[in-house]
Amino acid sequence: MTTPTTSVLSDEILGQLEKQAIELPSWAFGNSGTRFKVFATPGTPRDPFEKISDAAQVNKLTALAPSVALHIPWDLVDSFDDLRKHAEDNGVELGTINSNTFQDDDYKFGALTHEDAAIRQKAIDHHLACIDVMDATGSRDLKIWLAEGSNYPGQADMRGRQDRLNESLQKIYDRLSGEQRLVLEYKFFEPAFYHTDVPDWGTSYAQVATLGERAMVCLDTGHHAPGTNIEFIVMQLLRLGKLGSFDFNSRFYADDDLIVGAADPFQLFRIVFEVIRGGGYANPDVAFMLDQCHNVENKILGQIRSVLNVQEMTARALLVDQEALRAAQVSGDVLGANAVFMDAFYTDVRPALAEWRESRGLPADPMAAYLASGYQEKIEAERVGGVQAGWGA
Repeated sequence: MTTPTTSVLSDEILGQLEKQAIELPSWAFGNSGTRFKVFATPGTPRDPFEKISDAAQVNKLTALAPSVALHIPWDLVDSFDDLRKHAEDNGVELGTINSNTFQDDDYKFGALTHEDAAIRQKAIDHHLACIDVMDATGSRDLKIWLAEGSNYPGQADMRGRQDRLNESLQKIYDRLSGEQRLVLEYKFFEPAFYHTDVPDWGTSYAQVATLGERAMVCLDTGHHAPGTNIEFIVMQLLRLGKLGSFDFNSRFYADDDLIVGAADPFQLFRIVFEVIRGGGYANPDVAFMLDQCHNVENKILGQIRSVLNVQEMTARALLVDQEALRAAQVSGDVLGANAVFMDAFYTDVRPALAEWRESRGLPADPMAAYLASGYQEKIEAERVGGVQAGWGA
């Protein structure tokens, strides 16, 4: 068994890292908080244009975040042509369009699954409007997460809801054109606690598999029960050709939406390894995106830290000696195979990444560079008055 380098990343690995792109969520730059309180912080964006400006700072300092996802209606503007131009002027693109059917009183008992055909049509029409936004922004993906289900046994016809969901999704999918895709997210609970209509990867897969080849599954790393082997799900969806995108975050208990890699960096390493092994890395059909809220930390720094965490674990995963790993697996060398993994995971790649960033004209330490840039002081001074954007606004 060969031991990975502990100091230098090969030119081949650096070439692979240069292909990495991680989409940022616009809502990460707005005010957010717990269930009980949304906290206001100085310098928070007041509109989608300012969210894009902040997101662009992350890409400027890391070259890792070339696109920004939007949430509708939170990011509605009078002119998406103007927003698209603003993004391009700031060196980024507009990315995934996220729908919202969880903040309207009509959707109390479901949206795409509702018993009332008129309410289902309202939810469908919202998604068709999101596709209109995609047409205006050049976005490829429509991502759907549904806060639908029931709280009590007998409350809902679970099978009927699956049938209505499929019928609704088909109508939305049929409106897509060109390379546009539908990406269906899943979450095993919250706000529905007895049953959730799309609780797991299998249900999402079962739904999108009937729609067409441009319907995919979105895997949010925080949307699983404790102890779930997420890298196994990654492997399976890649094997089936249905892994469309990731929402990267971190969790201690449930859908915490904390900085990716904060709670369990080894899990992030294992997930990225399966992405690489399964052909999902630097693959345009598998989109990497963050889905996080920064409640107590600086929002721009939180996003910088997040993309750097993904980059670092990707570098470590690329260090895995796959030939040695496979030889150990075939021979039944249990500890040898595990050692190959652990050797790569424990390799400190941070100095090599810092040196490589400098060689590309980027700051060795993007976190320090942001603090020294004066941008935070500038936005805190300028963004006074008006209504700050927040989660749900």
